[in-house]
Formats: sequence, structure tokens, C-alpha cells
Amino acid sequence: MKDHFQYMSGFGGEFASEDPRCPGSLPQGQNTPQKCPYGLYAEQLSGTAFTAPRGENRRTWFYRIKPSVCHGRYESVETSKITHEWRNFDPNPLRWSAFEVPTRQGHPVDFVEGLHTICGGGDASTRNGVAIHVYLCNASMKDRAFYNADGDFLIVPQLGTLMITTEFGKIQCEPNEICVIQQGMKFSVGVLGPSRGYILEVFDNHFQLPHLGPIGKALKYRLVIHLTYLIN
Repeated sequence: MKDHFQYMSGFGGEFASEDPRCPGSLPQGQNTPQKCPYGLYAEQLSGTAFTAPRGENRRTWFYRIKPSVCHGRYESVETSKITHEWRNFDPNPLRWSAFEVPTRQGHPVDFVEGLHTICGGGDASTRNGVAIHVYLCNASMKDRAFYNADGDFLIVPQLGTLMITTEFGKIQCEPNEICVIQQGMKFSVGVLGPSRGYILEVFDNHFQLPHLGPIGKALKYRLVIHLTYLIN
């Protein structure tokens, strides 16, 4: 499927983007002026502790039409398919058949309703460990968004294309691609048909590119192209 969105490349870089319909909407020389251009509201989304070293500090400034406190009430997702209870485990070898993908004709299942936890270790409350999930869905999320306060999601589609809307913008992710949704970011997932894939969730840190080791700068193609959002 052709991707009509525009992206900026560079994993872990510093970016700035503004809506072309509102030129000059980004404040110049500061982040929190007393009056933002166009009457926007300045808000910061922090990805690390406030006192994190400068080179490791992760944060984003948003300039919104409405402040985020205008959202509706948070509601806990009550489901037996998502769990963080893995202290009691079975040491025996296990195997299972592939999860059945819901069809178009069946009951509509969106991304959140279709999440299933497979395994994990550690504890999100102590900021240590991982969890592995699968998702199976046949309907887009409507009139709601998902907020994960535990860790980062690395989403790997196996079947179907995902149209993900986040606070940063929109991104399209299909098989043979991956997408990272950072902790604390609200997002909504749209699908065009039955979809299935895998999710790796990390609790202790954000995803980083692996070190090259002895190959170093001699590697012919050092970096894979990493795309990040551009406001659409």
C-alpha cells in the first residue's frame, strides 16, 4: 500500500515540525513564551527524568489548539487477555496454534481489544523487564485512544497495514516494517482489514540502535533509514 505521509529520518535525533497551514507557529528562541503564536498552548511530554544528562534527555514540546487536560476521563482496560502476572510459570515445553484473526464479517475487534499477552519478565513498577504481546483486530479504534504508562511498544505487523495516529502525527506501518510508540504517548490505531502482529514492550529504557562493535565506521552501510513523524 502506498504511504502518502511524509517523515523525517534519523533515529534519536532532534526535530522540529509545524503545520504548513500555520507558518510561524513554533516559538523562536524559547519553548514557553507567555503567549504562544495563534493562541496555542505549550505542553511538554517527558521521555526521561527531568535531571537526565543532556545527551540522554528525551522530551518533546507540543503547541496545541486545546490543552491535553480537555480529554475525557481515563478508563482502565478490563480484560483477561493482557496481564503482568508471570511469577508463577510452567517449566514444561509449551506450544500453541496461531491466534485466529477476526474476520470482517465477525464481531468488530479493535487494536486494544485484540491485545494478548504471551509472556514477560520483570515488573513495570520497578522499571525493569519486558513483555511480549500479539494483536489481532479487524476494526479501527473509534472515539478513543490508548495510553500505556508502563513502557515502549515496538510493533511488528505480520498481516494488514496499521494507520497509527499519535500526538506527533500519523504513521503508516505494514509488514516488513516496525513502529515504536514511546511510553506515555496517546495513540489510536486504524486498520483496513483483518490484521495481526507482534509487540515487544520494554519497561526499563527506550529502544536504542545496537553498537557496531569491531566493525565500527568501516561498515559500508552504517545506518538503516529510520523515519519519524512530520505533522500532516
